[in-house]
Amino acid sequence: MYKILYILIFCNVLQMKGQELNGLVIINAEQIQNVNSQVIDNLQNSISEYINNTKWTNKKYKSHERINCAITLNLTEQPSSNEFKGNIHIIASRPVYNSTYQSPIFNYKDNSLSFSFNEFDKLIYNENSFESNLVSVLTFYVYTILGIDGDTFALNGGDIYHKKAEQVVNLAQQGGFSGWNRIDGNNTRYQLNENLLSQTYQDFRAVMYEYHLNGLDLMSNDRKEAKNNISEAIIKLKNIYNVRPNAFLLRVFMDTKSDEILDIFSDGPRINAMKLKETLLKIYPIYNEKWEEIKT
Repeated sequence: MYKILYILIFCNVLQMKGQELNGLVIINAEQIQNVNSQVIDNLQNSISEYINNTKWTNKKYKSHERINCAITLNLTEQPSSNEFKGNIHIIASRPVYNSTYQSPIFNYKDNSLSFSFNEFDKLIYNENSFESNLVSVLTFYVYTILGIDGDTFALNGGDIYHKKAEQVVNLAQQGGFSGWNRIDGNNTRYQLNENLLSQTYQDFRAVMYEYHLNGLDLMSNDRKEAKNNISEAIIKLKNIYNVRPNAFLLRVFMDTKSDEILDIFSDGPRINAMKLKETLLKIYPIYNEKWEEIKT
């Protein structure tokens, strides 16, 4: 799914008319019997228009600066004619300086998706009140993408957008849907936003900055220095592990970056990656097969 979505992004990205985002929207409703295909088509078009045509920031983005993203809604239940349940998978990437490469910055699947949608509904976000869980979920992830993207270009550069996402969380708690409250458990929208803004996990955002701006963006100039900087950045994640071994953001980072890390340290100029490999094996052993392939 991961690679397929990236292929789809790049095949369709020039067709979009985005402001800040080049967003591809996919709706999968195969698990729902007798679903109204017209409603699903309208849902997909409405989400695409909302994501791509809304002006999310006060900045002017050039076409090559827009953030590529793919948003897939996997609908598994239809409790009533206008109610849907399932999950939403978000993938986003940012360009690497002086190259055609797109680096994944966010790869996340949210399993607590439920919303209402009528065939001719317009998706409109109101900053002052809760209107729709679908709009709230989409808006939350747009601001989260913008926040993480901003963090890769400047230290804590996405702060304003993470705080906008926090406002969405606070308003959405009025709707009574799952995923917006502390009591809803782990790996929720609430926890994702709370962790991104927490001082406890501040190293996550520092790592995203150093990994990208001081690492990947230097690849075209000095690959060895860039790889050393990326290695040093990743090793800093151990600070989070030492405080919270099962930290949610460690999973978010590794699910997003594991393939890229393997590619970086399996090719090109060799560096001393022993400490990096030891760190990865310790803090995220679920991907040990990948980490064992890193050349030290």
